Amino acid sequence: MAEKTVLVTGACGEIGQALVQELSKRGGCRIVTADIAPLPDDIKDLVAEHVQGDVVYKVKMFYDYDIDIIFHLAASLSSKAEVATEEAHRINVEGTMQLLMLAAYRSEKYKKAVKFLFPSSIAAYGMTLAEKRAAGCVKEDEYNAPHTMYGCNKLYCEKLGMYYSHYHGQRHLDAAPPLMLDFRALRFPGLISAYTLPSGGTSDYGPEMLHAAAQGNPYACFVREDTRISFMAMPDAIRSLLMLTDVPREKLSHVVYNVAAFSLTAGEFRERALHAFPGAQITFQSNPRRQGIVDSWPEDVDDSLARVEWGWKPDYGVDAFFDDYFLPQIRTRYQR
Repeated sequence: MAEKTVLVTGACGEIGQALVQELSKRGGCRIVTADIAPLPDDIKDLVAEHVQGDVVYKVKMFYDYDIDIIFHLAASLSSKAEVATEEAHRINVEGTMQLLMLAAYRSEKYKKAVKFLFPSSIAAYGMTLAEKRAAGCVKEDEYNAPHTMYGCNKLYCEKLGMYYSHYHGQRHLDAAPPLMLDFRALRFPGLISAYTLPSGGTSDYGPEMLHAAAQGNPYACFVREDTRISFMAMPDAIRSLLMLTDVPREKLSHVVYNVAAFSLTAGEFRERALHAFPGAQITFQSNPRRQGIVDSWPEDVDDSLARVEWGWKPDYGVDAFFDDYFLPQIRTRYQR
């Protein structure tokens, strides 16, 4: 088979680095990356070309690239987006819009549907704390009323993806409709990598707690002890992205899918940290704004659509996540 050209935006982030490494292991593709930062040394040799700069202003140069698949990971995340809302909208929405227009153009002109993989988020949901506690596992079409700029951006971009892949210009009503791009989105829970440091995300209190415990540093968790959301090991996130990429388009009945692995409270994270590193100093000092964001996300999500339609199942449940994935690497990092 001919080598595919894969564009990965936001390649320097936690998901981006892990995805580039897995794509390289798979082979059969030429990896082009884009990020505002230079590539880390760990992935530099795996990439055919890196475009450094603001993705919003760099998209035009990719019109001349024969791109088969786009993984659009570049984003301004939830806590930062609340402080700089206009900038977050520019990055999260305008950047996505520009890439969707590129994929739509190339799909129609060259009669080859560009696959567009979009990591969405549980931030696309919005709930009161009472609703959160009563709802349990939430389906894709429930509680789509986000409380954050990041969540609004993600939900809107999901809708943009649906539009460009099905209804662009109302051309689907033509006697001979053009070939449209192939948009697919995953709503990820809090993602945790054993190999990169947490970057201050709103769901990073779990890994931050464990990194601090392993180093013997005190940690004040910014959410309440009873705060619960769903989490996933980074290898499962990458595997789910690539699984969804590989599914033939005609087998998918939706464009947005939940994926889940395990759900934990902040208190349960603390118990795991204390069991692994006895004497760890972990307290709870809830930050009202960050707490409010996490309280608006569901305790868990229903991923039955992904399980039924394309066979999704995580490799790392809660015990395997700690015992086989996260703790061995963190012990190695800090020689504990």
